[in-house]
Amino acid sequence: MRLCAYFFIPCLTLGCASVPQTFREQVSLGAPLYKENCARCHGAGGEGSPKGPRVVGLSAGALPLDPPSEAKHRKLQFKTVGDVAGFAVSSMPPNDPGSLSAEEYLAILAFDLQANGIDLKDQKLTLELAKSLEIPR
Repeated sequence: MRLCAYFFIPCLTLGCASVPQTFREQVSLGAPLYKENCARCHGAGGEGSPKGPRVVGLSAGALPLDPPSEAKHRKLQFKTVGDVAGFAVSSMPPNDPGSLSAEEYLAILAFDLQANGIDLKDQKLTLELAKSLEIPR
């Protein structure tokens, strides 16, 4: 079984052959993945629900620096996009953490970033780039 380079997670759904090459391609891939894997807890538009916090709307409290006191899964700060990526891989979805490929997690994150007004244009979101991107506050 082939492994993706970033998190060493098996490439089951995408296979490593269909890896998106730009942020825009990642966003396109991330939209249906978000709907399938995240929307039931975080809301169709990322607005949050009783099952999961807001992930879209930074000015409305999405992705706060410190985890909310009632957080069930998150215990670390979200300083960078890389912090969010690491948390997502280790904890999401809650019923099967780490079950997506690295490219799928990055695509969902790209979709969420764009929904928050962050556009990397033709650059590709990688784990290294994510570690260098501070979440705007």
